[in-house]
Order: sequence, then structure tokens, then C-alpha cells
Amino acid sequence: MDAHAATIAPPIPLTGIGRFADRLDRGLGGFVEIVAAIIVLAEIVILGAGVAARYVFHAPLVWSDELASILFLWLSMLGAVIALRRGEHMRMTGLVSRVSPNVRMVLEALAITAAIAFLLLILPHALEYAEEENFIVTPALEISNAWRASALPAGMALMLVAAGFRLLRFGSLKPVLIAIGITAALVLLFWLIGPALKPLGKLNLVVFFVGVVALNVFSGVPIAFSFALATFGYLSLTTSTPLLVMVGRLDEGMSHLILLAVPLFIFLGALIEMTGMAKAMIQFLASLLGHVRGGLSYVLIGAMYLVSGISGSKIADMAAIAPVLFPEMQKRGAKPGDLVALLSATGAQTETIPPSIVLITIGSVTGVSIAALFTGGMLPALVLGLALCVVVWWRYRGEDLSRVLRHSKREITRLALIALPAIALPFVIRAAVVEGVATATEVSTIGIAYAVLAGLLLYRQFDWRRLPKMLIETASLTGAIIFIVGSATAMAWGLTQSGFSQDLARAMAAVPGGTWGFLGISVIAFVLLGSVLEGIPAIVLFGPLLFPIAKQVGVHEVHYSMVVVFAMGIGLFAPPFGVGYYGACAISKINPDEGLKYIWGYILALLIGLAIVVAFPWLSTGFLRF
Repeated sequence: MDAHAATIAPPIPLTGIGRFADRLDRGLGGFVEIVAAIIVLAEIVILGAGVAARYVFHAPLVWSDELASILFLWLSMLGAVIALRRGEHMRMTGLVSRVSPNVRMVLEALAITAAIAFLLLILPHALEYAEEENFIVTPALEISNAWRASALPAGMALMLVAAGFRLLRFGSLKPVLIAIGITAALVLLFWLIGPALKPLGKLNLVVFFVGVVALNVFSGVPIAFSFALATFGYLSLTTSTPLLVMVGRLDEGMSHLILLAVPLFIFLGALIEMTGMAKAMIQFLASLLGHVRGGLSYVLIGAMYLVSGISGSKIADMAAIAPVLFPEMQKRGAKPGDLVALLSATGAQTETIPPSIVLITIGSVTGVSIAALFTGGMLPALVLGLALCVVVWWRYRGEDLSRVLRHSKREITRLALIALPAIALPFVIRAAVVEGVATATEVSTIGIAYAVLAGLLLYRQFDWRRLPKMLIETASLTGAIIFIVGSATAMAWGLTQSGFSQDLARAMAAVPGGTWGFLGISVIAFVLLGSVLEGIPAIVLFGPLLFPIAKQVGVHEVHYSMVVVFAMGIGLFAPPFGVGYYGACAISKINPDEGLKYIWGYILALLIGLAIVVAFPWLSTGFLRF
């Protein structure tokens, strides 16, 4: 997310066409925000009602998940509109913030015109896709699937309008015209050289998925649109694939029901802060570890270990933790960049904590026992967590604690009793999943209900006036995150259709060195794959191909699963391509550039921890016999 949008974005003129555009934008934006906030509220009510109906009244609502899925796609697209209007889509501004003011204005305009170019190119195909979906009837509600699919063209059209208004609000016409000229020239250039690109074959993967993505990302184009432009260019210029298919992959990526946990946990995190639960928790944790150098950083690592896997989404896990810990950590002098870097690293560290969706996916596509995977995942995650703790100790070894009060045992006990309802929340949520009360998607509604009751009855702190703003911010952040997931899914599909996955599997099988050679090349390959494909798509593509090879060279399937998942996690949360890193930045509302200075130390620690897991298979398999 561009946390510095307020300082980088050009000023809005007070007169003329800019003022008129600003009025229209406020009117349209206000309407979209109201609708999106209502949808967030509706999702909470629908999923909560589904839990109550099934577990309390033993009368499941067969339509609840289907309706929630329909509304979720609308929420994601409207949230993407809000994020584009506010300039809150995740992006790298390292170059943008370092150039001269005139060049900066051009790059800012270019970020908008690049998004407009993609939206103009894809919108006709999105309309066609919605028309095609009109013939499909949903099984539970028995309505046309066009009601859901229409969210794609509607959201894209609204994003076009919002982007147009942002251009009109520029204080100067010159950078806008230059940006439009550059964008149009690049689109025309690629169209003209299209016939020359086709004979290049798989070299086009480098041209589009490395060259085009890197050019866009470092120029400040939002990450989601960088991925989408590269995928659109690759499919349209080098293949005969109907672009209707790309819209379908966008839809697929944004429609996984498990992702519905993202907005609900984002809202839960805001609710925990608003009700005073966060304050109570922080006061207790600070009293317990505040006198230790880097104490709250250790708390962050431990908290992510505890809550990880509850929602099935790392972004949702981070959304539940960051708003609770970050404000107090910043008060104590922690650098924002270090915080988001550590949060990203803990996301990679806890990828194997059950109930992990990635582990469930491995079990489903490879036949490995899911119970064995859950058993094997706890200790390796602890090893990587200890590696992160070493970095925290080193970085905070000189922290000034002269102003930090050391609390008495009596005071710690008092604060513990106050914080007990807040500390119990992760355990309540995990118990609800383990006991089958709610699915990983629904469980966040139990957390929300718990937080509301705790705020009203126990902490007596509940500001109703803040709810609309919290709902709108939840929608915006959801749109920014889920639109990236959709674009990454489309890009993953493009890589698959190129035959890249089969070629990679053959190359890895041919690496010399037996067991250790295969494990080493697997680590390298999955770190790279994880930065592009994320966990589930990469496992679906490569799991059936590589797990039999691992078994042939003598690698235990559970051990190989841990190696693969951690390698992908490191890739997922490592810049410049790792989507998870930008998700952590969006959750934290911290500019991605600020974390670059700090994250490499944590990535190195994770790699060392992974090397230990690779070298000692017992860490993954030692408890399987019990």
C-alpha cells in the first residue's frame, strides 16, 4: 500500500474542472462506500446466522455460503474501487519518492493511466464473461450466476471512472498528457511487435512475467495492475487463448470462499482495538515482557504462532494481530519498516501451523495424510520462530529501557485478569474450528460476536460512531488484497498453460546429488514459485508431479511437505514479487519501501531455519509415530 499517498499525490485544484471532478468523485465514492459497508455487515450476519442455524438449531442454511460468495465478489470489486479512488492499492514507491518533483508527477499519472489501460482492455471481455454466466443457475438459490459475475464488469467500470476522476484532479495537465502518451505508445508498441513475440516461445515468460512486471512495479504501478497487465499482454500477444478465460481466472482467484475470512478478520482486528481489548492485552503483555529488550517483538512472533491457521488465510491472521501490537510497539520506538518486515517473516514462519489450508491442499492433491501433516507442522514452525527471535535479540540488544517501568507481580496479576477475556479470544476461535462449531471461514464471526459482547459487557467501551468508518476501511483493504490475489491467480494460470510446470518438474528430477540435491533444488524452485504462484496454486500445479519424485529419492512425504511449504512461504513474503509482503504492508498501513531495509535479515533467518528443517527430517517426522 502507498502509505505516503498524501505526500506524493498531486494537489487538487480548488477551481475549474478539477473541482467539478472532485465533487462527482465524492458523490460516487460515497455511494460505493455505503454499499460496500453494507455488504461487509451483511457477510457478518449471513455467516453468523449460518453458524447459529447449524450448530444451535441443527437446521443448516443451505444457501448461506452461496449468498456469502456472491456478495464477496461484489465486496472485493467495490473495495478495489474504493482503494483506487483513495490511492490505497499496494505499490512500490521506492523510485517514485526519489526522483524530481516533475518526474514524480509523471510517474504518479502513469500509475493511473496504466490501470486505465488494463481496465479498458479487459472490460469488454468482462462483460462477455458476465453474459456467458447468465446461463448458469446456482444450486442453492437457483438464480442466474450473472448476479455474481456482473460484479467484475461493474467494478471495472467504476474503477475506470474513479481513475479518470483522479487524473482530472491533477494540479497540472502536462504530466497527465505525458503519462497518457507513454501508456498509449507502450500498448501500441507491444501490439505491433506481437507477431515477432510468438516465435520466441517460452522466452515470452521472461519478457512479460519478469520484464513487464518489474517495469511496472518499480515505476509505481499498483501490484495488482502490474500482474494483470503482464498476464493480459502474454495471453493476447503470444497465445490464441480467448481473453474471456483470463476474466474467468480473475473470478476464480477472487471467489475462493476461504478468502472471505480476510475482510471479517480485518474487521475483527479493528473491533478488538475499538472495544479496548487490544489495550488490555497490550498492557498485560507489556508488563510481562516490556522490560525485556525487543519484548513485544517476541510477543508478535508468539502471537502469530498461536493464531496462525485459524482463518486459513495468512493475511487474515496478520489482520488479527497487527492492529493489536503495532501501536504500542511504535510508541516504544520500533521502526515501522522493522515491524512490517517482522510481520511478513512471521507469516512465512507459521505456514505449517494447523489447520493450514496449504497443508490440507497438499493432502488432497498428493494423498499424504492430513493428520500426519498437521502433526508434523508444529515443530518446524517453532524452529523458524526461534531463528527470528535471534534476529530480534540482535537488533534490539542495545534498546534503551531506562524509561520502561518494571511491573510488580501483583500488578502483572491484576493486568492479566483484566486482559484474560482478550487473551482468550484466539483460543476460543481455535476451539471453535477444532470442535467443528464453525468452518475456517465462519469462525471469524464468532470472534466478532465475542469481541462485541466483551466490549459492551466487560470493557464497557464501544463507540458506535466508529463502525461506519471501520466497515469502509475493511472494504477498501479487502479490495486491495483480493484484487492482487485474482491477478496473481490469472498469472499462475498463464504460467501453467505455457508448459512451464512440466518443464520445471523434469529439470528438478534430473538434478544430481540424490536426496540432498533434490531437496536443495526444491527449496530454490519453491522460493521462486512462491513469490509468483502463492501456496495453493503452486501445490496444485507441482504437487502431483514432484511428490512421487521425492519418494523415489528417499525423502519422507511429510518432511518434503514442510520443506516445500516453508520455501513457498519465504517466496510469498519476500519482496519485490512476494504478494504476501504487500499484504502485510496493507494490513499495517506501512509503505513497502520502509520494510525493504529490514526484511532481509529476517529472510536470512528463515532460510537458516529452513536449512535446519531440511537437514534434520526428524523435526518433521519425529512425532508421527506417537
